[in-house]
Amino acid sequence: MTATRIGDAVLSTGLLAHLLKRLPGAEVTIACGAPARSLFAEIPGLARVIVLNKRRIAGHWFAMWAELARSRWDMAVDLRGSLLTHFLWRQAALVDRSAHPELHRVEELGRLAGIAPPDPVLWLSDAHRAAASNLVPDDRPVLAIGPAANWPAKTWPIDRYVALMTRLTAPGAPLAGARVLVAAAPEERAQIAPLLQAIAPADLIDLTRGADLLAIAACLARARLYVGNDSGLMHLAAAAGAPTLGLFGPSSDRRYRPWGAHAEFLRTPEPVAELMTRARRGDLGPGALMASLDLDAVEAAAVALLRRVR
Repeated sequence: MTATRIGDAVLSTGLLAHLLKRLPGAEVTIACGAPARSLFAEIPGLARVIVLNKRRIAGHWFAMWAELARSRWDMAVDLRGSLLTHFLWRQAALVDRSAHPELHRVEELGRLAGIAPPDPVLWLSDAHRAAASNLVPDDRPVLAIGPAANWPAKTWPIDRYVALMTRLTAPGAPLAGARVLVAAAPEERAQIAPLLQAIAPADLIDLTRGADLLAIAACLARARLYVGNDSGLMHLAAAAGAPTLGLFGPSSDRRYRPWGAHAEFLRTPEPVAELMTRARRGDLGPGALMASLDLDAVEAAAVALLRRVR
C-alpha cells in the first residue's frame, strides 16, 4: 500500500524492488492512489493494482479491507501507516507509522526495512522505450522542463522558465539547438502556456496531453537535463536517470530533494517556515513563493550539473 501522490509513489519503488529481489517469484498486489496507478504497470509478478479512492468517514479503508481480506498474504507492506494490516490474514507486515523529518524519504524507507537507502526503480517495457525513441529523437540534445506543480504558489515563475530555456539552448550555450520537452498534466496547460508558446513547434516535445507515467519516464530518460519544481515529475525524471535539477521553496529539500547520483537541487533564500507563514497570510498566486529564486543562480546550477554528468 503506497501513496496517492506520484512523487511519494516513485520514492517507494526502491523498497518494492528490494522486496522483489528478496522474494523472487512473488505475486504482487499494489494499492495506491489513481494518479500513481500507471507507475506500477510493468512490475514483475504484478497480480493487480487496486486504486484507493478516498471516501468520507474513512470509507475507503473499509473498501480496501474488503478487497484484501479475501486473500492470504505472505507479507503486507503499508506505507500509509494505517491499521489495515492488523485485520488481514498475513504472515509478516511492514508498517510505516513514524516520520523522521530530518531524513530524506528514501532514507526513511531504508530505515523502515533495515537496509541502505533504496534507490527508486522504474520498470519500463520495450514498448515504452520504442515509443520514447520516436517522440524524443537522439539527433539533438533535449532539455526537459517540468514547470507546473499541484500547488501553483510553489512553482518558479513561468517567465523565468522561458528565460532559462532561451539561455540554455542559445547558440554557444551548453544545450545549443536542443529540443525542449515540456511535461505537465493536461489541466496544467493553462498555467504553463507562456512556455509552450515560446518554443518553436519544430523544437517542442509536448508531453502535457495525458501520457502515462512510464511513457513520460522513458522520454525523460533520453533528456540531457531536466529542470523543474518540486513535483512528482521531478522524482520521475531523477528515477529515470535524467540529470535532474529540482527547484524548491515552500517544501522541504531535506526530505524531498531529487534522489540519485545525477540529481541536484536549489532553493529560495527564505526557509520553508518563512514561506509557509507568507502562505498562511494569503500570498498564494502562481510563483508567489518562489520569486526570490534567482534566474542566474538556476542557470549556473544547471550548467554545473551538465558539466558534472557530461
